[in-house]
Amino acid sequence: MKPIIGITAERESASPDQPGFKFQGMLTAYIEAIHEAGGLPILIPLTLGEDDLDELQSRLDGVLIPGGGDIDPALYRATPHPQTKNIDADRDRLELNLTRQAVAQGRPFFGICRGLQVFNVALGGTLYQDLPSEHPGPVAHSYPWREFPPDRIAHTVKIEEESLLAHSIVEGLALSTLSLSKGEGTLVEVNSSHHQAVKDLAPGLQITARAPDGIAEALELPTHPFALAVQWHPEHLRQPEMRRLFERFVAAAKSKPEQ
Repeated sequence: MKPIIGITAERESASPDQPGFKFQGMLTAYIEAIHEAGGLPILIPLTLGEDDLDELQSRLDGVLIPGGGDIDPALYRATPHPQTKNIDADRDRLELNLTRQAVAQGRPFFGICRGLQVFNVALGGTLYQDLPSEHPGPVAHSYPWREFPPDRIAHTVKIEEESLLAHSIVEGLALSTLSLSKGEGTLVEVNSSHHQAVKDLAPGLQITARAPDGIAEALELPTHPFALAVQWHPEHLRQPEMRRLFERFVAAAKSKPEQ
């Protein structure tokens, strides 16, 4: 049987001139990436109560936390920055719950962009709320999708050897991908669309990839069967190594032991 992968929804208005018509949905790219990797993607509504969320979680084989707006800084004991925006209290509550439960129960977890930030905050870490003002550097991390194609390559990331990410990436490496010599890690090219990032790392997590300016690009929980998050958007990249991330995640969900 194909594993059931829960993907959290994003809430939007149908259009600026119809604010009363709201919807919860997810980008097609996430759905297609999970389905192509052999999973059955389902949407997790943001408005589920605690009891309903617990019941739904018990039926999931894996959880994917996708990209989206910013996390409420109060959740990591910070004062809001002027550039912190698009906060959704329901989404924060639900995704922090899902992440902590996935960690506690050994349920395969994959975070993407905001999902990496949720992973860090859920386990006690903090964030830079606005990289250009709080951690300026030579690498541009924010390429808005309204202005640039979502698969636009922004920079490289260096992946630590012997990490879950490294093993997943190496299995699908394309011949055109850059790589360093053994003992120095692996370089891959990624897209980028974020203005926040890991500041203080949560206890137990490991940074397993960094951008050239030192910003954390991947987090893992080594004690977990499969708990991985990346700061870029592999769902928009067709390179074999990026597809392999979803395949490894779905395979871990398929082999998840019964609760």
